Parts: sequence; structure tokens; C-alpha cells
Amino acid sequence: MTHDNEHGADSGVTKIFGALKSFGAPRLIIIGFLVILWILALTIKIPMPALFSDTLIRLGMNAVLTLAMLPSITGGTSLFFGLPLGIICGLLGGVMSIEMNLRGFTAFFGAIAMSLPLAVLVGLGYGWLMNRVKGSEMTVGTYIGFAFVSLMSFGWVTLPFHNPEMAWAIGKGVRVTVSLEGRFSGILNNFLSVTIAGVKIPTGALMFLTLMCLLVWLFYRTQLGHAMRFAGMNPKFAEASGINVNRMRILGIVISTILGAIGILVYAQGFGFLQLYNAPMYMGFIAAAGILIGGASLKSARISHVILGTFLFHGILVVALPVANTVATLGSLAEISRAIVSNGIILYALAQKGGES
Repeated sequence: MTHDNEHGADSGVTKIFGALKSFGAPRLIIIGFLVILWILALTIKIPMPALFSDTLIRLGMNAVLTLAMLPSITGGTSLFFGLPLGIICGLLGGVMSIEMNLRGFTAFFGAIAMSLPLAVLVGLGYGWLMNRVKGSEMTVGTYIGFAFVSLMSFGWVTLPFHNPEMAWAIGKGVRVTVSLEGRFSGILNNFLSVTIAGVKIPTGALMFLTLMCLLVWLFYRTQLGHAMRFAGMNPKFAEASGINVNRMRILGIVISTILGAIGILVYAQGFGFLQLYNAPMYMGFIAAAGILIGGASLKSARISHVILGTFLFHGILVVALPVANTVATLGSLAEISRAIVSNGIILYALAQKGGES
């Protein structure tokens, strides 16, 4: 009887260690770091409801951009460092909705509708290019993303927008930062929002995120979605089974580009501004770090990785900065600590996955 109990205990311990190993050391370290930060915040009496509110708001704002990484990974082109291309499509939809003087939900969904055709065209072109640089997708994608943002800086200066809310007072083009006040600022965050125990829950943003995740989940349950995932997992066997792998790769990139366009509009409504010119340059790295921290690899990812990773990444940013500013009160510490924490998490995520690959 004692031997059976000991065997059962050993089996239970083995299962626990197996589950922890499967969950992954990087995620355990990140979660442990977040818990330590929460304890420090409580110790120095930083209001926890405000921190939780900011974390949920950031989750709703950023998770769709992180979700844009998913189709590209499962389609076989690895991390989508061409995310700035999709972001620019979304920004174009946003400025066009302002130029047309749209407001409220009409402005937000109108911006999405106008950005989708652009995202499809850009995604097709980007996917065509990625099929010609197989094995170097992340390197070439990063370069293309940077180059497209720089090229579009000339576009923002020359585009013939005339709405005084965003156009320069002299000459052509649009401003670096365009306010969404009176347009669709907070349109999702404030929709059906509730406050529980001092924690503001951005219900509308979380509902929209749930809808996007549901649509992606449903797509993966279709025959086309299965084919795309299969092509990404085992391209040679998929090709032998009659699946056009190159088309599946392009399909994954097109969906990622569309999600990037939608994601930046969700982000902008929470932030309250459209940030143009060089602002989209490094957003791909943030989204990539989020999904990697959540548990994705360079060839496999799930929606759960998107949600967990975005929560952990932005949860740490939300807590680390006020803790650092309270402990050390240098005037420039806010920006320094933000850069150290955010870039440190990105580097850690990429280094872990680089080692695994």
C-alpha cells in the first residue's frame, strides 16, 4: 500500500515537471518576473487597480497586432517582420476616413473597410517576394518593412489631404501625429466598459479582440485553413499531396497583412492618435516578442500564445515603469527604463527562440 502511494506521488511529481517543461522555461521566467513586479508595486503602494486597468487596455490595443504574426508563422514564412506594410495600409484607411469627415463607429469601420483592399494588394506583392527569398524571410522582411516605412514618409508629405485636422497649414501632406478626438478615439475601449473593484475593463476592445480571434480560429477549421497549416508544417509532404505551398504561403501573408491593418486602427483608437511617418518602424518587433513569449516557435503558433504573450509583455511594461520611477526619481528615468524593459524583453524572446531553432 505504501509502495503504491509512493509510486502515485512520484507519478504526480513527474507529471507536474512534465507540464512545467512543456509550458517552457522562458514563459515561467517572464511570469515570475511579472509576479515579482506586482509584489514590489504592492510594497511601495502603487495603486494595483490602475495597473490592472492599464494592462487590460494595452491587451485590447495590441493583441490584434500580435495576432497578425500567427498566419504568417503557420503559413510557413516565420515571423511577420513585414508588419509595417499592413500597419501603413491601416493608417491610410484612418486618414481617408478623416478626410471623408466620418465619425464614431462609421469612421472606425469605414477606415477598416478602406484599408482592406490596400492590405490585400500589398500582402500579395509581399508574399510573391517572400516566395523568392525562401530561408531569408525574416531578414528580407525586416529590410522591406524599414524601406517601405521610409518610402512612405515621402508619401505622407505629398498626399493631397486637405482636412485641417491633419493637413499641414502650409503645403501638402499630413502631420506626424493626427488626433482622433471627435473621430473614433476610444470607440472600442469605452463601448460597454465597466469598472469592477477599481479596475476598468475595456469591454468593447476585448470583444473586438475575441471576434478577431474567433474569425482566425474558424478559418483554421476550414479546408483551406488546414491546407495552409499543413503546408507550413511540412512543405515537401504538402507539395506531394497536391497542395500549392507557394499559394498557401502567400495566403498566410495576406491574412497577416489584413490583421496588421486592422490592428493598428484598434491600437490607434485606444491611443487616441494616428502616428505616421517613422512610427510603424519597430512595431513588428514588439508583436514578434509578444507571440514568442506566449509560447510560439518560428514554425508553430496558436491563438493562446497571442493572448498570453501580449498580456505578459505589456503587463511587465505597465508595472515596471512606475516601480522604477518610484525607486529612483531621476527625471529621464521613465524613457530610459521603458527602453531597457521593452527592448530587453524583445531581445530575450528572440534569443530564446533563436537558440531553439
